[in-house]
Amino acid sequence: MTKIEIDEPRCKGCGLCTISCPKNLIQLNNKINNLGYTPAVFDLSLEQCTGCALCAEICPDVAIKVFK
Repeated sequence: MTKIEIDEPRCKGCGLCTISCPKNLIQLNNKINNLGYTPAVFDLSLEQCTGCALCAEICPDVAIKVFK
């Protein structure tokens, strides 16, 4: 099973990961964090994630980790 972690304080909400996810499992949060950004969050249906790690590769802030 794939496990994905987003370091919310590090995420600046650029949205690149939302575009790169082939299953559309990543969205920007509605809530603003302490730094004033809307960090990325994963859909609750994480079992659909293939673990391709495109989101982690495209993240300019290195805020996403994918574990298989």
